[in-house]
Amino acid sequence: MFYYVLKYVLLGPLLRLVFRPRIEGLDHVPASGAAIVAGNHLSFSDHFLMPAVLRRRITFLAKAEYFTGPGLKGRLTAFFFRSAGQIPVDRSGKEAGQAAIREGLGVLGKDELLGIYPEGTRSHDGRLYKGKVGVAVMALRAGVPVVPCAMIGTFEAQPPGRKIPKVHPVVIRFGEPLDFSRYAGMESEKAVLRAATDEIMYAILSLSGQEYVDRYAADVKAEEAQKAAQGRRFPRLPHR
Repeated sequence: MFYYVLKYVLLGPLLRLVFRPRIEGLDHVPASGAAIVAGNHLSFSDHFLMPAVLRRRITFLAKAEYFTGPGLKGRLTAFFFRSAGQIPVDRSGKEAGQAAIREGLGVLGKDELLGIYPEGTRSHDGRLYKGKVGVAVMALRAGVPVVPCAMIGTFEAQPPGRKIPKVHPVVIRFGEPLDFSRYAGMESEKAVLRAATDEIMYAILSLSGQEYVDRYAADVKAEEAQKAAQGRRFPRLPHR
């Protein structure tokens, strides 16, 4: 119930008024039945803008940290995400990934829309990173189409570290559904999962026009954070 209050009364109209998003290819999203909407992830605003423009309800796999924050702010955030029907996902290891897949398959088993960001985390620099194969596992096991989606302009509206988004033109572009029925029964084959995931990421890339990096975003973030920490510990001496 709270999901529809947010969508049609509280948040949805405000987002449409402020951002005036241009929607392209909305008819590519199936009007009924289970499907995965796989998108790039540039901003915290993505969680709200995409559901605001879809005709159907969509459930996202959201990171568990949104549900476990301390204090009043943490409790309010957890209440918001739970009331909106979002599912917490622990991203700390392989078993956690399997749990996320089970949760996602549960959503698809109810003939609903599942939203997922194959990169696994927000892009910290606006580029598109290598996708994780969980999206392919769910698509093949459930036998459902994958609708690629590109969020354009949300990085500029609310880049990492910015709490309040600024007004900036936003485009939400949906592509034609991808059919992976040719891989039926092959969801345990690593090469097949990688091929299907790369096909999804290429479709997102074609829609978004981003620069592509063939590495996982989390790995790049960790490396850059380590370099930054080393730079603080061992600052360069001035040249004489």
